[in-house]
Amino acid sequence: MRIVHISAECYPVAKAGGLGDVVGSLPRFQKESGHDTAVIMPMYRTPFLYKNEWEVVHKSNTNLGHWFFDYTIIRDRTSVLGFDLYLVDINGLLDREKVYGYNDDTERFCAFQIAVVHWINTWELLPDIVHVHDHHTGLIPFMMQHTYAFKRLEAIPSVLTIHNAQYQGSFGWEKTLYLPQWDSWKRGMLEWKGSINPLASGIKCAWKVTTVSHSYLDELKVSSNGLEDLFEYEKGKCSGILNGIDYKVWAPAHDPYLTEHFTIENAVKGKKNNKEILCSRFGLDPHKPLFVFIGRLVGEKGADLLPQVIIDSFEHIGRKMNFLILGSGESQTEDQLNSMKSISNNDYNVFIGYNEALSHSMYAGADFLLMPSRVEPCGLNQMYSMRYGTIPLVRKTGGLKDTVIDMGEKNGYGITFLHASVGDITHAIYRAVEVYEQKDVFRKMSKKIMDLDFSWDKSAGDYISLYNSFL
Repeated sequence: MRIVHISAECYPVAKAGGLGDVVGSLPRFQKESGHDTAVIMPMYRTPFLYKNEWEVVHKSNTNLGHWFFDYTIIRDRTSVLGFDLYLVDINGLLDREKVYGYNDDTERFCAFQIAVVHWINTWELLPDIVHVHDHHTGLIPFMMQHTYAFKRLEAIPSVLTIHNAQYQGSFGWEKTLYLPQWDSWKRGMLEWKGSINPLASGIKCAWKVTTVSHSYLDELKVSSNGLEDLFEYEKGKCSGILNGIDYKVWAPAHDPYLTEHFTIENAVKGKKNNKEILCSRFGLDPHKPLFVFIGRLVGEKGADLLPQVIIDSFEHIGRKMNFLILGSGESQTEDQLNSMKSISNNDYNVFIGYNEALSHSMYAGADFLLMPSRVEPCGLNQMYSMRYGTIPLVRKTGGLKDTVIDMGEKNGYGITFLHASVGDITHAIYRAVEVYEQKDVFRKMSKKIMDLDFSWDKSAGDYISLYNSFL
């Protein structure tokens, strides 16, 4: 089967969130199972671009409304990611250092999608499946089916995976000329609540729609930033497929970011050594349980609650624990977390920024991971943490609900709470401290989660089964 993934992100080429992790892993697992897979994405000016060897495979030109532009397709010569990687270069639009955050993002991603479909339309051997990801590629199923120039692609099955439905890429009808000439009778396949909505269009036009967890799909029917009725209407072609993680990358036995490696057999000693290294670096007490937060400091992740959670935990539970925060995001939250260093008594610290090596060290050295997310379509951090024997404290939402069972339930192995509130999170921390003090229970739970299987093997197979339903 020939599968083409089209995405705005792909780790390690360019990543802003979980989308990049998924597109960097899923095609490789599909390739390893015998399929011909490729990823097409924009050619941002990231370090990956300059570290690898490339060859030009296609040059052409097309238009974004009245603006005609040249585009170039380059391919990674070495297939270093384990699948074919193609980058689309459009001078002046895609040649930026960041993935998102520009005033002309609508123009950037419309031009990218048009160039991709324009190029695929020239292929002698067409793909069996076109798999698009999030709103940045959501117009591709529409263009394949309803634009006159690309009728050759009409019969190719398309799949849309939604990694985060809060972002939809809507723009006004005055920009409708951006798209290649299309059948005006199909206006409804673009429109949602008065605007052109790429995510809504993808949901309407893709042959199948998937979300990155089962529970997230259920939640979208009641809370999806205005698309609730659409998800209910299209529920027959929607399904949830849980993301996986790459066990070759996330492996405490040979993680290159760790100086102290460990397996499930020597996890107690291994985690103790990693914890001591981490606590020494950040001035924390290694004898206390270590709670960490790793991620974007934004409201969606519940990061704005962390300052008060930490203060209340110290006040109501006592200074029985350490907190270490890694992330960046909203300046107000960053400032609050930074200012709290003054209250530390060898039990609090924060690192503002993105640091891949530090995140691995924190997963390996921490006792508990905090994930108080308001929205979490799948979540990967809780899977990473469990791989390293770090017990997750998560809000019961989206993929967190699907991957973490509370220790109070049958076969439970984590700590869950219902609301993204200071009270609920603080109570979860209280429960965690109690577990930590019961050394046998704590160590048994830590080893149990290391033995759980959240690898890509099953999820990649579920996608292949979905594709086969078309073929």
